[in-house]
Amino acid sequence: MSIRDAMRNPMCSNCGGPAIIGDISLEEQHLRIENARLKDELDRVCALAGKFLGRPISSLASSLGPPMPNSSLELGVGSNGFAGLSTVATTLPLGPDFVGGISGALPVLAQTRPATTGVTGIGRSLERSMFLELALAAMDELVKMAQTDEPLWIRSFDGGREILNHEEYLRTITPCIGMKPSGFVSEASRETGMVIINSLALVETLMDSNRWAEMFPCVIARTSTTDVIANGMGGTRNGSLQLMHAELQVLSPLVPVREVNFLRFCKQHAEGVWAVVDVSVDTIRETSGAPPTFVNCRRLPSGCVVQDMPNGYSKVTWIEHAEYDESQTHQLYRPLISSGMGFGAQRWIATLQRQSECLAILMSSNVPSRDHTAITASGRRSMLKLAQRMTANFCAGVCASTVHKWNKLNAGNVDEDVRVMTRKSVDDPGEPPGIVLSAATSVWLPVSPQRLFDFLRDERLRSEWDILSNGGPMQEMAHIAKGQDHGNCVSLLRASAMNANQSSMLILQETCIDAAGSLVVYAPVDIPAMHVVMNGGDSAYVALLPSGFAIVPDGPGSRGPPTTNGGPTANNNGNGGGPERVSGSLLTVAFQILVNSLPTAKLTVESVETVNNLISCTVQKIKAALQCES
Repeated sequence: MSIRDAMRNPMCSNCGGPAIIGDISLEEQHLRIENARLKDELDRVCALAGKFLGRPISSLASSLGPPMPNSSLELGVGSNGFAGLSTVATTLPLGPDFVGGISGALPVLAQTRPATTGVTGIGRSLERSMFLELALAAMDELVKMAQTDEPLWIRSFDGGREILNHEEYLRTITPCIGMKPSGFVSEASRETGMVIINSLALVETLMDSNRWAEMFPCVIARTSTTDVIANGMGGTRNGSLQLMHAELQVLSPLVPVREVNFLRFCKQHAEGVWAVVDVSVDTIRETSGAPPTFVNCRRLPSGCVVQDMPNGYSKVTWIEHAEYDESQTHQLYRPLISSGMGFGAQRWIATLQRQSECLAILMSSNVPSRDHTAITASGRRSMLKLAQRMTANFCAGVCASTVHKWNKLNAGNVDEDVRVMTRKSVDDPGEPPGIVLSAATSVWLPVSPQRLFDFLRDERLRSEWDILSNGGPMQEMAHIAKGQDHGNCVSLLRASAMNANQSSMLILQETCIDAAGSLVVYAPVDIPAMHVVMNGGDSAYVALLPSGFAIVPDGPGSRGPPTTNGGPTANNNGNGGGPERVSGSLLTVAFQILVNSLPTAKLTVESVETVNNLISCTVQKIKAALQCES
């Protein structure tokens, strides 16, 4: 009580008079302290916003008065994207090391969550300020790496790919997410290409997680937007900043999925010129008090700079820069991954070019001459939508992403490099109900990727490897082009009936090819259901389980397994002089099979062995047909 009275009647130590006229309550003292903290934070946010906008803006702290509302913080870093902030004299320079410099000066923060009041709102605002500062640093680095050529980027020995000069990078650019973790290796690539899409459409696609995944279906296993920090200014994406989660994949069970949490920041640099940058936030979340998580990959500033061209195309410069744990990747794929051809810029640009060309063709009123005109426009859209779902499910079954709840099996009678997984299919109209088994493996073949792709997609040669062909050639019943290359299409194939009492089988197939690799995906489909789809009906109720192949080059510096006993291999010169190597392809084979129509059934050893034998038999038949068994 004495302390409370003393606080209510503070005396001046110099004159002995009252320090403040009238009573002041504890609540009012807390409000004064809170207001002072909020004013300091608003000054900081205004400084960040000034750097973000490229011009100074003034602080509103002095004009708001003592009872400053908590929502003023949202004005700076909330959904309205800094609208209403007008001039500040101060700026906040980026330190040499963001992780060590900024986070050390800020209090420990909670994980991002909806702001309420008081300290929770301050913590959220501080975390958002850290995210904004990291995004600005990442954008500066991306633009610099996009605009700088030698000595930062040098050409590979074959003169095709651009390789990052890591010594020059460390000398000229300050890492914005700290030093490389112990045991990690670096991977960096840059690619420039012309894409038939304008800058605004591409920016909208990249900033929408669903559209982003649809544009890059073979690269992105799963993605989501976990927090929107700023929506952009004036109804545009300029200044949009969001926190995202993604699972990135190379289609092989021998390469682990890369799971990354990152910021995506979009900025317009000039009329028709945009940049979108990604950067990992795991280090910041750990220093902000979030529980540590195992990270097998960090995404350094990566993304693209897009410039509109007069002909409706865009010039896209793509940069991918990552650090990852190489020990988890199989030796067969390490040259491909380390060169940047697996997750790198070439693959993103090639996929973007192929998908944009497909969209342009679908929106065009001209139907390519090879297409069967009996299919209506709505029927073409339904077939393409079904094929898109089929391919997405195929990719999810190869890499064990979290799209489906796969359980890995440690079966004793399965080959070492074959991964077998199982899951239950229940209440999904797009799949048959029951126990689904997925098996996938990757092998090296001394055959060029183009030759391997042409062989696997040819319906006339299908009987050489596919047990569904009934031992004879298949007939193409429908064809929908998805690009200028005949290899980019969706087809409906019919297998020959073995006898008069057997109805012929239909197989839906999608094939894709670009500079980074190729894909052949197929699934048996029900004939009545396909009639509905080809007439424009809903494809969501067509049940299918996909199988297929993914083909990539074996990577620079890789020449496959060495010859044994000095003997020649296919495509070898046959001189018998030591471990001569040949270039070739990495082929992934994957099957999804319904082994029991009851979801409650138990998986049997015989089912696992059957799928394993199916994969082994298919690989051997392909090798025999291409004369590369040895």
